[in-house]
Amino acid sequence: MEESEIIKLANSKAKGKRPFFYKDTAVERVLSVTMAIATELAVTRDRLDTVERLLENEVPVTKKSIDSYAPDDEILKERQQWQANYISRILRIFQQENEGVEDISEKSSEELADFNLDQ
Repeated sequence: MEESEIIKLANSKAKGKRPFFYKDTAVERVLSVTMAIATELAVTRDRLDTVERLLENEVPVTKKSIDSYAPDDEILKERQQWQANYISRILRIFQQENEGVEDISEKSSEELADFNLDQ
């Protein structure tokens, strides 16, 4: 794929209005940028892992050897676990907020009357 095609594809968008999940669209924009950067870093990390494994096996490190590397199931599981942990760390604030909402919803109405959301 040529560079101009890649740029065109990267700038393409779905038809219709973009859905927003937060009232403040700036939050959506920051989250979108953060996830794009996180994705690029995850890909870089996988490629670095490939380079390290090639070096350990004394395979010449070339673009071709990196691109053609096929990790086995064990390595794929390691990478998937790393990625799950990585995404969990990135999105931790959202999980913590959800847990806070769940904690509040489990409280009785009497407890909620005394609960100050500004704390």
